[in-house]
Amino acid sequence: MQICPACQATLRTVRQREGIYFYCDKCKGRAVTIPQIRRVGGDEFATHLLRLINRATTQGPRSCPFCCRKMSQIENPRPPLNLDACRPCNLVWFDASEFEAIPEKAIPPPDELDLRGREALAIYKVEQIAERARAEDVMPEEKWKWVVAFLGMPVELDSPGLSRMPWLTWSLSAVVALISIFAFSDLKEIVDEFGFIPAKPWRYGGFTFISCFFLHAGIWHLVSNLYFFLVFGNRVEDYLGRARFAWLILASTVGGDVLNVLFDPHSTMPSIGASGGISGVLAFYALEFPRARLAFFLRFAWVTLPAWGAFALWVFLQIITAAEQLSGLSQISGLAHLGGATIGFAWWFKWGDSMRKK
Repeated sequence: MQICPACQATLRTVRQREGIYFYCDKCKGRAVTIPQIRRVGGDEFATHLLRLINRATTQGPRSCPFCCRKMSQIENPRPPLNLDACRPCNLVWFDASEFEAIPEKAIPPPDELDLRGREALAIYKVEQIAERARAEDVMPEEKWKWVVAFLGMPVELDSPGLSRMPWLTWSLSAVVALISIFAFSDLKEIVDEFGFIPAKPWRYGGFTFISCFFLHAGIWHLVSNLYFFLVFGNRVEDYLGRARFAWLILASTVGGDVLNVLFDPHSTMPSIGASGGISGVLAFYALEFPRARLAFFLRFAWVTLPAWGAFALWVFLQIITAAEQLSGLSQISGLAHLGGATIGFAWWFKWGDSMRKK
C-alpha cells in the first residue's frame, strides 16, 4: 500500500494508455515513474528531468511512497515546476495540476512531411512505443506477482498463452508436494534412506537417482522449487510436448546426481530436492525464450532482465555455490544445479534447434 507524501492518504493505482501511475484522490497529486513521463513528455523532457534528479542535493520533508526515503527537491525552469523525486525508485511526485503542465511530445506538422515521410514516422513511433513498453514497464499488474517478488522470486512480465494445458507440470508438482510433505513427518530417516548419496550411488539398484527428486529439506525449499517449476515449466512443456518434457526432467535430475558423483565421490551427505531437474528446465527456458522479461524487486525498486541475462547470472552463482560445496562451506548442491543445467543445454541444442527448423 502506497501512502501520499503530501497528505498521507492511500494512493490509488491508475492504468491509462501512457502506463501506470499512483493517484491521490484527496490532494489530487500523483506519483509517476520516469518511463511514464517519457511517454507523455518525450525523450528530451524526461532526460532533462532525470539529469535534475541525479544532480539534486536538497532533501525535502516528503517521503517516497514506495521506499519511504526522503525525496529530493528539484526545480524545473520550463515549465516552472517544483517537484519531489526519489532517485532509487526512479519516481517523481507531482502535486495537483503539475503533471498536466508537462509539454506533450513534439511531432513535426503534417504539411512538412511527404506521404512517404509520414508513413516512416508512423512506423517509427509504433516501434518506439513498443520498445519502451518492453524495456521500461517493469511493474507487473498481477497482485500475486508483487507478493512473490517481495519474497525474492523472479516474475514473468510477459505471459503468452499456451497451446496446451501443462498437465504434466501441474501433476508432477502435486506429487512432489504430497511426497515431500509426507516425508516431513520423519524427515531425517527418510532422507538418509532415499536421498542420493554420491559415495553410494547404486543403493536400491540406483533408485535414489530419482527418489531424491521428490524429497525436500523444509517448506521453503519445497515452495521455492515448485514455484520455479510451475512458472517456467509450463512454457517448456508447451514447447517440447509432454514426452520430451518428461525425459528432460528425468535426464536433468540424473545429470545433477552424476555431476555430484564425478566431483564429490566420497561425500556421504544425502542430496535431495527437485532443483536438479528444474535446473534443466530453467536452462531450456532461457535458451529457447532468451528475450522473455523477468522482473526482480531489489532495494525497493523493480529491475528487469532478459531470461538469458538472468540465467547467466544464475550460472555464475551456482559455480560459486559448487565451489563452496566442495570446500565444505555449503550444504546446497551447486553441482546438482550445474549438472541439470548442462542437460538442459544439451536438450535445447537437440530439440530446440531441430524444432525451429521444421
